[in-house]
Amino acid sequence: MEKDNIPDDVALKLQTLSERLAQDSEDEAALIERGRLYWALGKRSEAINDYLAAQRVNPEGKAKELLKATYEILNFYNKDLYNP
Repeated sequence: MEKDNIPDDVALKLQTLSERLAQDSEDEAALIERGRLYWALGKRSEAINDYLAAQRVNPEGKAKELLKATYEILNFYNKDLYNP
């Protein structure tokens, strides 16, 4: 895993989660947790990919709400910012 100025403890957590997912690609909790870490690091596409994978495992689980919130954030538009 490339470093990208990621704190050592976060990099270790990402590595541990990735190893867990290599053993069980349908580990919903690991997908969600890794997605949250990616989101916090600004890696939006990786986070969304993990949320989507978690939603495929459990369509009505926590990932459904995380995806909804993610898309609301990404689709936010404030016209006042563009038209002062």
